[in-house]
Amino acid sequence: MERLADTTALVTGASTGIGKGIAIGLAEAGATVAVNHPPTDKEAERAQAVVDEIEAAGGTAIALSGDVSDEESVKAMVDTFDAELGQMDVLVNNAGIVRQSRLAVMPVEMWDDVMAVDLRGVFLVTRFVLPKMLEAGHGRIINMASQLGFKGAPELVHYSAAKGGVIAFTRALAREVAPDVTVNAIAPGPIETELLSDISEEWRTNKEAELPMGRLGRVEDVVPTAVFLASDDSSYYTGQTLSPDGGDAMH
Repeated sequence: MERLADTTALVTGASTGIGKGIAIGLAEAGATVAVNHPPTDKEAERAQAVVDEIEAAGGTAIALSGDVSDEESVKAMVDTFDAELGQMDVLVNNAGIVRQSRLAVMPVEMWDDVMAVDLRGVFLVTRFVLPKMLEAGHGRIINMASQLGFKGAPELVHYSAAKGGVIAFTRALAREVAPDVTVNAIAPGPIETELLSDISEEWRTNKEAELPMGRLGRVEDVVPTAVFLASDDSSYYTGQTLSPDGGDAMH
């Protein structure tokens, strides 16, 4: 029997990278998946390609537009999910951005942009999904954090702060909504995705040298953790942060 049969899931930021991998992994496990993407033509095309890949493999998925940093956009996205797929069983708050700058010269707008997507976005989507999960007495919320939420990194103070906030958010909300809804986080190390495109080659080289596993992670290193946390196999896990990070943080 498929691990996530008769399960519905929303994965934010799922048109590329880790979100795409998680959406496909959940679908392979039997879930019906909404592939969220930012409201641009380019990302809509990418999300539809993910849906097509899932459907070609025999799964079920829809593309779902929504800006996670905007309250009205999130409300509309959640309403559309409810209308098309019904009760949401699994929420994966994956949407995120990263920018590189030393704090002393960081534009305020850069700080605000990272916080808007990486932390406010987690709050907004969860805020408008949670009531129906509580009403149903069941739900799995999975928040994408980062090993930098534990250890930090130069030129990524804003990103580290946002991801540390996600970890704290996860722990606090888990206590608030237990036992009906579980809330856990995944804190990957650096993963080979488009998200790293703005990171310097010097940073990449130094990171690979310091990682105990000797390489950056791959999307397929993260997906099994998400499938586990979405499934009933994780029913006694809540408030936890699991870290496929190549030994980077070892918290």
